[in-house]
Amino acid sequence: MLLSLNPIALELGPIQIRWYGVIIAFGIMLGYLLAQRETDRKNFPDNTLIDIVIGSVIVGIICARIYYVIFEWGYYKEHLSEIPMIMNGGIAIHGGLIGALGMGYFITRKKGISFFQMGDIAAPSIILGQAIGRWGNFMNQEAHGGEVSRSFLENLHIPKFIINNMNIDGIYYHPTFLYESLWNLLGFIILMLLRKHLKIGQTLLTYAIWYSIGRFFIEGMRTDSLMLTEHLRMAQMISLAIILCAILIWIYRNFKYNLPKYKDINHPMRHSNDA
Repeated sequence: MLLSLNPIALELGPIQIRWYGVIIAFGIMLGYLLAQRETDRKNFPDNTLIDIVIGSVIVGIICARIYYVIFEWGYYKEHLSEIPMIMNGGIAIHGGLIGALGMGYFITRKKGISFFQMGDIAAPSIILGQAIGRWGNFMNQEAHGGEVSRSFLENLHIPKFIINNMNIDGIYYHPTFLYESLWNLLGFIILMLLRKHLKIGQTLLTYAIWYSIGRFFIEGMRTDSLMLTEHLRMAQMISLAIILCAILIWIYRNFKYNLPKYKDINHPMRHSNDA
């Protein structure tokens, strides 16, 4: 017997609270608590992180929606009233990351602290939040890959509730949400282990490279990709561009500046020293 999971967590009259939103919120909160512990350890002023998180989350969600709408403009130009209806789905994580990092850069500069130091603090939290957030896609039965057989899924030795929820209208699909969630979880562990050995800024750049490598290959399996052309997936092109930019920034900063190690800085670096 196949048991499908209900994407609605709670109904309060006409208001529906979806598991997608609950899971995303949980990922953000857990990531925040992890990063807050580190900002306290690094002696950052109170409210530094919460100001960055609130601003970055708000701008990130807006940019994630704008990004999606741009690449689905053929539909939205005929349905303009649906553009703000984010509750109906349609956000792109690359757009969200671009918006969030841009806002994070603006706020750190305004506060006079190092963007790269804060990025190193936030990077493990971001990828952990992404690992958790992909389970929201699972609850919505979205962001899946192409058709597979039940026996294929059983041979992956994954829990039966995942296999059952990968049955959509009688067809089983690749659980690409799970592939990316596990890739991100592994990335979180690697970042936490490496951070104290890396120089300022390199944890953030390692995150960008690690996430983008996984996203490039997993995106090739998905059936709901935003397409740049008929055969070219936008997320894959963005991932390649991020990898290239991160490598170039890493090389430039390493040769241009005498960067301190992350573990050796136990106070907020000023943006004037943000090499």
